[in-house]
Amino acid sequence: MRFAIQPSLVGPALRAGLGTMRHRIASPSPTKRGPVPRTGPTWIAAFLVLVFPCFAFAGPLLTELHVYPADVFLQTKYDQQGLVVQAVYANGVTRDVTAEAKFALANKALAKLERSVLTPLADGRTELRVAYEGRTLTVPVKVENAKAEPPISFAKDVMPVFTKAGCNSGACHGSSRGKDGFRLSLFGYDPDGDHFRLTREAITRRVNLALPEESLLLEKATNRVPHTGGERFKAESEFYRTLLAWLKAGAPKDGPDVAKVVRLEVNPRQSVLEGTGATQQLNARAFYSDGTDRDVTALTVFMSNNDVAVKVSEAGKLTAGARGEAFITARFEALASGVQVLTLPQNLEFTWPAVAENNFIDELVDAKLRKLRIAPSELCDDATFLRRVHLDLTGTLPSPAAIRGFLADQAATKRERAIDELLARREFVDVWVMKWAELLQIRSADQQLQMSYKSALQYFDWLEDQISRNVPLDEMAKTLLTATGPSFEHPAANFYKVERDTLKLTENVAQAFMGVRIQCAQCHNHPFDRWTMNDYYSFAGFFAQVGRKSGEDPRETIVFNNGSGGVKHPVDGKDRAPKFLGGAQPEISKGTDRRQILADWLTSPENPYFARNLANIVWAHFFGQGIVDPVDDVRVSNPPSNPELLDALAAKLAGYHYDFKKLIRDVCRSRTYQRSSSPNASNAGDDRNFARSRVRRIRAEVLLDVLGAATGSMEKLRGLPQGARAVEIADGRTTTYFLTTFGRATRETPCSCEVRMEPNLSQALHLLNGDSVNAKVANGGLVKKWLKEGRSRDDIIEELYLRTFSREPTETEKTQLAAFFTPEKKDEIVLNDLFWSLLNAKEFVFNH
Repeated sequence: MRFAIQPSLVGPALRAGLGTMRHRIASPSPTKRGPVPRTGPTWIAAFLVLVFPCFAFAGPLLTELHVYPADVFLQTKYDQQGLVVQAVYANGVTRDVTAEAKFALANKALAKLERSVLTPLADGRTELRVAYEGRTLTVPVKVENAKAEPPISFAKDVMPVFTKAGCNSGACHGSSRGKDGFRLSLFGYDPDGDHFRLTREAITRRVNLALPEESLLLEKATNRVPHTGGERFKAESEFYRTLLAWLKAGAPKDGPDVAKVVRLEVNPRQSVLEGTGATQQLNARAFYSDGTDRDVTALTVFMSNNDVAVKVSEAGKLTAGARGEAFITARFEALASGVQVLTLPQNLEFTWPAVAENNFIDELVDAKLRKLRIAPSELCDDATFLRRVHLDLTGTLPSPAAIRGFLADQAATKRERAIDELLARREFVDVWVMKWAELLQIRSADQQLQMSYKSALQYFDWLEDQISRNVPLDEMAKTLLTATGPSFEHPAANFYKVERDTLKLTENVAQAFMGVRIQCAQCHNHPFDRWTMNDYYSFAGFFAQVGRKSGEDPRETIVFNNGSGGVKHPVDGKDRAPKFLGGAQPEISKGTDRRQILADWLTSPENPYFARNLANIVWAHFFGQGIVDPVDDVRVSNPPSNPELLDALAAKLAGYHYDFKKLIRDVCRSRTYQRSSSPNASNAGDDRNFARSRVRRIRAEVLLDVLGAATGSMEKLRGLPQGARAVEIADGRTTTYFLTTFGRATRETPCSCEVRMEPNLSQALHLLNGDSVNAKVANGGLVKKWLKEGRSRDDIIEELYLRTFSREPTETEKTQLAAFFTPEKKDEIVLNDLFWSLLNAKEFVFNH
């Protein structure tokens, strides 16, 4: 394969190498040296390209070699471990070179190597050397109990076959009512129940221990007898042999001490495939509670979220398709993991442009774009930036005077100053109070819930006070989760009035504060994530002892810790001890408020979700799309588009002690945020990697406010004085036809989907024919007022453009508009028509 090294790769490579050299020179001892970067070309590669140009025509330079897994532990007679070798090249492309690599065992008496698969022969330790293109890696190999035949396990051996073959999926016997009179638990969440239904529910029908080969279980799966699901595997397959071995052993049930899978490792974690048809084999390895592990690639279910870009076979082999990006989800038993795959056209010509990087955000976004060979758009102009940052930070449009002053300012730091000024404004607080009010579902409700209008107002006022005083978000979250006492005295206690059902409250906390939707795990293990029913009910245990009673005023609720109570698991009917979602099970002494234990963990570094969720919410506000999108649907099968960026943002937020203003300042100052929305040839088809600004319809409340501000006719809203903005509405039930039409959140759930930003026909018709624009133009009377003041036609046109588009009209627009002014038409009519048309234009309704 011929590949010319791109000039754009040399600069970053050389800089990376020189940086590494400087670091080593400055380090007085090996213990203080930083790790050599694992990604990107090495400085040696760059040096060779610069000094010996012939290297540039010999193909891409090999910079890294990886073997998966990095160590091998074989236990018992039938264990085996497959190996995958991946090469990483200077252009970022990866290749599966397993078939081309050379393998050599130091002691062939301990293990057998055949087609990159190791099997045990004798106990001991040895090494496997893997060589490719002058590089050598060493893999330690350990063998134990090589002659022992392990007992067959229903949970470890049989259940994974059902999952891999699709028998316990929702479309088959895993559905709530089963299929053809036979039901299995969805994805095997109830192995004891499955064992009963197989062996006891219809005795001698599904299993035949006297003649195991004639068991209906095998005959149906191999389609020897009619089967609605067709053939699931063949009689000569390993799956068949596993089930037959279990039947021959008497279909035993596991004891209570059977090892459980605790971790699933899938490699390579990232691949960059070049050219249609390029392949990469994945390797899946399960780790168990007894310290053992095994290769479960053949038993793992693989799924691609983008078959157009990457297809994955049942055996875990990736095949590149069209240019793009895919995430491969791997599921084994109750665990799920995944890997990222990028696909590029063969020999794609690309030169990375010389673009400035303002901060860490730009560095991480650009690093991903370089891998994808996508060039970012240019910076937006000053007028576009000022309009965008005003709408995003304060939900307002800049005044004509502010626009003129900003455009006239020649200071290099004027954008930074504008950001800081907006962050200090009261309107900034209003925007984020509104967003948090949606997450916390602040709305009055029926009398049964006792969430009166007064309670909603108090709750909103408390939230407003927290944001205006810039209380750190972790402290605010702790206050909410541990809220106790009368809700009139302690408005944060309304958190426990909004939702009284323990399970729904649990789901809301996970979704609002961690971005995780665990609702599926209430009835079965989550089909596309790691969460099990055990996780769900154990997490719910933290809220099982929340007590509520009425105060003297029936609208008031007193929240307290009642010290007793639990949440029963529907499978075994037993109370589950509280356990952190994705974390450990804490020791909680009797009488301790479980919510305090949860709050301390939720905001601690031990919880990987809290800071990432908040950082992602901030990011989505300014880009119209989360790094994980939707922002509250964090799961293995919905990965972040740029995990390194999300991790960095979360680390920054935690480092700022959850002062989210500082993180917002970083975001707005980045070149990534300030990019133009105009695409270029390479990024026109990209919508995940922030190579350009995303054109976003202005959300309902802000659109109503800027319509009112532009026309001088603000809407009168319930509970607010004349001139107040829609973003200040406290109660989620307070709405107008305009707000409902344009997708204002009802605050009935914490779901981000409640805010609807998609434009539709009803919205267009309402702006064109409804009162929102026509009436406001007439009621505001701005054109009439300006004409009375003696302002010229051109001056008024410029004023209208500044008030709506935040820019002056172009010469072409001025020329076209001049044709509408005739002696037969009054200037007032023409100018009002112009005003109406500007307010209906996409350039006004959208933030770009």
